[in-house]
Amino acid sequence: MINTEHQQLSMRRQSELLKINRSMIYYEESDKTENFVLSNKIAEIYSSYPIYGYRRITAMLARENIEVNHKRVQRLMREMDLYAIYPRPNTSIKNKEHAVFPYLLEGLVITKPHQVWQVDITYLRTTKGFMYLVAIIDMYSRMIVGYRLSNSLCTESCKSALEDAIQKYGAPIILNSDQGSQFTSESWVKTLADYKIKISMTGKGRCTDNAYIERLWRAFKYEGSYLYQWNTVEDLKSNIPQWVYWYNYNRPHQSLNYSTPAETLYKAYSSNSSNSSNSFYLNFQDLNIVQEVKM
Repeated sequence: MINTEHQQLSMRRQSELLKINRSMIYYEESDKTENFVLSNKIAEIYSSYPIYGYRRITAMLARENIEVNHKRVQRLMREMDLYAIYPRPNTSIKNKEHAVFPYLLEGLVITKPHQVWQVDITYLRTTKGFMYLVAIIDMYSRMIVGYRLSNSLCTESCKSALEDAIQKYGAPIILNSDQGSQFTSESWVKTLADYKIKISMTGKGRCTDNAYIERLWRAFKYEGSYLYQWNTVEDLKSNIPQWVYWYNYNRPHQSLNYSTPAETLYKAYSSNSSNSSNSFYLNFQDLNIVQEVKM
């Protein structure tokens, strides 16, 4: 409403025209800045003690002489999608209008690329608040097949990452996710149905079902974001594509006998000559001529 960079009207004049008390403008700006700082501190405590809920985090803040109401801490944690990790009864009330699908990976042996993909979202702290990174991996090769950086927890960024992945590699047979609202929304479910992708959803209290992509987040945060101090949105935008390339093409994985995800996919396609014209094969050859990314 108030344009702080207006060339002709000062903030005082704009306030008069809009009949707004000028002090309220500065109050709102101060409150936003304080929320950013407080959110960063909450996330810092949570990353060290993910078993702490909002009450204990409030107590931890008080120990550092940061006096804040526990309701405010609870609200900020909800906005960041941070919840204490501990065994508990089902306290989540599902939206009855959203579909929830069964978990299809129980006992399933994954034997080929793009048989199963897994999707998840993580938050990334910046100096100006939080960004959210959605990633999709191929569970056979650990390849990051699609990703998208967004400033909100929205279904559209998830769909964009999926569309990119399908355009490059074709549609998977199964796509597994948690029961987050982005993945139970009508828009997301319809998109998967259009591509004839089977939907699998991790059940409550089954954290090991997300082990593959949780390892990806750990690698990204400790081998990328934390190590290189990507603290701004600009840092993330410029460095995430390089890190994804490095992860896919240069980082050996112990679970893959120290092959890279790209090598694992290439070997799988090379073992079947009928797949030599597959779009991934061409992408792999094209990317081989790109100068190696040095992290």
